[in-house]
Amino acid sequence: MNNFLSTAGPKFAQVFIAVFGFLAILAVVFWIAGRANGRKVKPVANIVFLGPAALLLILGLIVPAFQTIFFSFKGEDSSKWVGFSNYKWIFTDPDMRRVLVNTLLWIGVVPIFTTLLGLLLAVFMDRMKRESLPKSLLFMPMAISFVGASIIWRFVYNYSNRYQPQVGLLSAVVKTVGGHPQNWLLDKPLNTFLLMIIFVWVQTGFAMVILSAAIKAVPADIVEASALDGAHGFRLFRFITFPAVRSTFIVVLATQVVGALKIFDVVRTMTGGNFGTNVLANEMYSQIFVQFNQGKGAALAIVLFLLVIPVLLFNMRNLRLERSER
Repeated sequence: MNNFLSTAGPKFAQVFIAVFGFLAILAVVFWIAGRANGRKVKPVANIVFLGPAALLLILGLIVPAFQTIFFSFKGEDSSKWVGFSNYKWIFTDPDMRRVLVNTLLWIGVVPIFTTLLGLLLAVFMDRMKRESLPKSLLFMPMAISFVGASIIWRFVYNYSNRYQPQVGLLSAVVKTVGGHPQNWLLDKPLNTFLLMIIFVWVQTGFAMVILSAAIKAVPADIVEASALDGAHGFRLFRFITFPAVRSTFIVVLATQVVGALKIFDVVRTMTGGNFGTNVLANEMYSQIFVQFNQGKGAALAIVLFLLVIPVLLFNMRNLRLERSER
């Protein structure tokens, strides 16, 4: 207990001092704002409302971003400059190429499959009379963390010796139909796709709920008029429903791309990045907190950030086009 207090005590004290100092600054700012009058009211109000947010943005985002860029050009212990060596390692090392391929595979397969499956379920649920129950069941995995979901699916992928009873659901099913169970998480590249199923299982409910709300917002008179003109089934979906929810579909797709790009929990919990399943976020964690290589970890963080930017810009452009059309 004494060791814990001696180690953690100073850290808790620093946190307390930082929080207390921030609250004290806010109290002073609001006290000054309360005494302002006349022409000073508007500029003081701007400072009061924008100042703390701008300060937190600078200290919590901008400064760490520049520090990460700075460290990415340094060596393992950040004591000397190495130039672009860390970035060269990312794109030339054979193991890192495998990591990049896996990451691209995640962002190329998982978002599309998750969003399309969510859209399909949303369309089907929209025609059901009592849709709240199945929607709740499909959305329920969202209440589970990726770590919890991974633990659940470890039981599904569990493998036992062929002379022993198969505890894992997948192995039991394969054995029942006459197949030969195997250690699924060791089989490349099948294990990567098995990990993707966990992400799809968790996120499909989210995509379904958002797209279902967009489908509900389609004006009923347009749907009825289209039905009178002979648009039914797939034609109704292609020419009426999907164009009406296209912007929402793109937003959900972009959200899933960002989620797949920064996936970490599933890979870390299921395989630890071994057996050819490693991705950028997990490798970044390993470099910084396992191998204590700050330079390579910072470079991986910058590459991850650069991959996210095009998705965000595309999403912003799509939202602006939608607003201009209105």
